[in-house]
Amino acid sequence: MSKLKIFNFISLFVIMYLVINMLLMKDVIQDGHPTLRKRAKEVELPLSNEDFNTLKSMMELVVNSQNDELAEKYMLRPSVGLAAPQINISKKMFCIVAPDEKTGQLFQFAVVNPKIISYSEEKTYLSGGEGCLSVDEEITGLVKRAKRIKAKVNIVDLETKEITEGIIKLSGFPGIVFQHEYDHLLGILFVDKMEETINDISALEFGEIEKDS
Repeated sequence: MSKLKIFNFISLFVIMYLVINMLLMKDVIQDGHPTLRKRAKEVELPLSNEDFNTLKSMMELVVNSQNDELAEKYMLRPSVGLAAPQINISKKMFCIVAPDEKTGQLFQFAVVNPKIISYSEEKTYLSGGEGCLSVDEEITGLVKRAKRIKAKVNIVDLETKEITEGIIKLSGFPGIVFQHEYDHLLGILFVDKMEETINDISALEFGEIEKDS
């Protein structure tokens, strides 16, 4: 067998392995599954290879879902975040890929064992409503969220596996996404907090780039 044929065979094998192990919509459990209602467990540190690879796969799903070509190819719903309980792993970890609604700055990170330590009294909400990969695509709802939050996090570098512990401050859309994913770790879905109308606070206008999480 020629070197070229061997190379092609290995390349095909690697591609098949990656596709087989790629997270898809079939791996995201839906409302009614008991794992979505459990309080997630702390992640043991240092991070195991299994948890690290799970985080990488979660981030890959979210990133791929924002690529129109890949989303269509793999039938992915567009999303800005994913929590481990949504793939039937009851552990405190989630990924976010969410732009700031004012500057367009992209907030992309994977966290383990996060804890929100303060919420602003000022509230906001998404005018188009929130959605969730674990809830029927047709269901969206208005949810009041803190306009600003402060959280203690362990941010995982998905290239080096290095963990950085610190305090982060988030506001606007990234803050809303963080709160949504954090709720998943508490066994809470956005449908539990939905309101028919919200008239007493200002909405966060975001237009076309609101996505599910």
